[in-house]
Amino acid sequence: MSLHFDSSLIAHLAAAGPEETVHITLSLDLAPHRAPEGDASGPGRAVAPQGPLAELLLKGLLQAGDILSFQQRRAGREAVATVTADGRLIVEGQSVPYTSPSKAASAVTGTASNGWVLWRTADGRTLDALRQQLQQDSSSARA
Repeated sequence: MSLHFDSSLIAHLAAAGPEETVHITLSLDLAPHRAPEGDASGPGRAVAPQGPLAELLLKGLLQAGDILSFQQRRAGREAVATVTADGRLIVEGQSVPYTSPSKAASAVTGTASNGWVLWRTADGRTLDALRQQLQQDSSSARA
């Protein structure tokens, strides 16, 4: 068995301060890997993103390893999440990856939350803004 880490994870670990706790979630898929017929890349092949973030990843508006932030100043809540190659969010301090931005936000707030407007990229854009950009790009391509 071998473990492969994305370079962004290594950079994040290297940047952590001595007082900072870094949480790493490791999920083991113990089922045998079988490459699709005609695919010789085997278990190390690229993972196809699925779920609500899939299109943003496929179009390059999000990348695996991107760090998203979440702040609700009045409620005193903040969180950080990492985008995975398969389209999930790993929220710092949580033990399971979330399949949607809203599920990840709800895990932080404890109530139903719209993660599309709460999670922000490093440049401050919401996931909803990225989704709108994707829709605009698709409309422009059809015109």
